[in-house]
Amino acid sequence: MDTKKLDLNLLVTLEALLAEQNVTRAAERLHLSQPAVSAQLSRLRDLFDDPLLIPVQHGMTPTAKALELRDPLRLALDQVRTALTAHRHFDPAKATLTVAIACTDYLQSVVVQPLAIALRQRAPGVRIALRHLDPSALETQMAGGEVDLALMTPAQGPGSLRSRHLFDERYVLIGRRRHPGLRRGLSVAQFAQLDHVIVSLRGGDFTTPVDDGLAALGYRRNVTLSAASFLVVPDIVAHSDFVALVPERLVCDRHETLTIIECPFPVAGFAVSMLWHERNHNHSGQRWVRETLVTLAGTPAAV
Repeated sequence: MDTKKLDLNLLVTLEALLAEQNVTRAAERLHLSQPAVSAQLSRLRDLFDDPLLIPVQHGMTPTAKALELRDPLRLALDQVRTALTAHRHFDPAKATLTVAIACTDYLQSVVVQPLAIALRQRAPGVRIALRHLDPSALETQMAGGEVDLALMTPAQGPGSLRSRHLFDERYVLIGRRRHPGLRRGLSVAQFAQLDHVIVSLRGGDFTTPVDDGLAALGYRRNVTLSAASFLVVPDIVAHSDFVALVPERLVCDRHETLTIIECPFPVAGFAVSMLWHERNHNHSGQRWVRETLVTLAGTPAAV
């Protein structure tokens, strides 16, 4: 490949095509006509000697070569954009900015709350607007500016959005202080005999994937309460003989009121990432907020 003849705009077009997997949407994203993007795709195919994107029933699908190019291409273009925008300095102490964040109530508690406290100290002019997380509408909300950041399990998010891993969460078993049935070395049989609170985000369910794991071991637990939110569970448990499996970060500062032990059998945890749209990627203020979130999420004691 003769890089002297390389047009940087072609690489920007390729990035958009790989993200959208649709010529029309890529053209809209680039503010170009569809024929112009089609012509650039033809040049890209000649440049890389590969079809890059193959038409399918609904849009286009990337070739193996295109998938290999996607991450290195994005990294290279990000470096170019950073070099071009480095002069745009964001002063958190003086700036005014509103950041709309969509997430569950659990993440509002363990991530957004410490972020809000940090912003009051470091960036008093930066405000947070919390939004209900709706994964099915997230891409549209972000493209329209209704949501700037989403905190969620990355697998639930649209693949076209940018993402960055924040932390991995695990579940712990909690009960009130001096709970007669909670102790280290608890057996699976003893676990199943306890009165359990579970969380059903859609409401009303009395089983979770944990029960599938228990059934595989030949046990069935006694679920006495189905809650709609993790946030109420620690207080319910602290004032009763109920127990519950909850995300560890939710109760990391509750050792004075709760007994917190390991579950007696393996329970899968989950990853938490932040997702954002291309429209906000190079905004200096949004970038500063994202980096602040990364720092806070990397310190569990502070979250």
